[in-house]
Amino acid sequence: MLARKVTANIYGKLANNLYSGYANIEDKSRRAIIFTKKPVNDVFYGIVIAIVTPKNGDAKIMVSSENEVYYQPDIMKALSALKSFVPAKIICLYEKSCGAVIFRKNKNDVKLLLVKNHNGRHWSFPKGHIEENETEEETAIREIKEETNLDVKIMDNFREVSSYCPFGKIRKEVVFFLARTVSDNIKLQESEIDSFLWVDIDGAKKLCSYENDFNLIDKADGYIKRFVK
Repeated sequence: MLARKVTANIYGKLANNLYSGYANIEDKSRRAIIFTKKPVNDVFYGIVIAIVTPKNGDAKIMVSSENEVYYQPDIMKALSALKSFVPAKIICLYEKSCGAVIFRKNKNDVKLLLVKNHNGRHWSFPKGHIEENETEEETAIREIKEETNLDVKIMDNFREVSSYCPFGKIRKEVVFFLARTVSDNIKLQESEIDSFLWVDIDGAKKLCSYENDFNLIDKADGYIKRFVK
């Protein structure tokens, strides 16, 4: 149902940027919450951006226009204005994660940190979902600390974005920074991470599997060579 184009009839305003209505899906009328910052009329054309199940009651779909992107923190913040509607579960069309390529450098010796998640077969970099009221950098720093126990310094003017649809519908955006470790006591978050490795640039390229990671490693390598002493 996510990403499905729908036509919704609006019946009233619930809160700032939120409206109640009904959307026609497969010849059935479903209760909907319309979330948009654009002016609305009686009829709204958009796509399903979330399915929200409250603690008490049936699930509702959330609809927004095709060119508006809202992540889970945005949706939860908007829904917090509805005192009688408390979400227990939410599935979102758009997901945003933030992380970093973490490096350590001793003279000309540069090593990158790779981690392998429980649910993954591939080596990559620490990252995690952005939370409400966090900046991208705050998310990256928090996730790195949670997953590896490392304290890091985010390098200036390095921000790379990767967008993909891993399961056909969910639209993921991952923001990567470059971060230099300022501590070395790694303690893995056992519920999330299976293992880690410190490897050189060539080793990282051999272990990683995706083109996006190869490009990220090359850009990190170029930045370190140019700007990091």
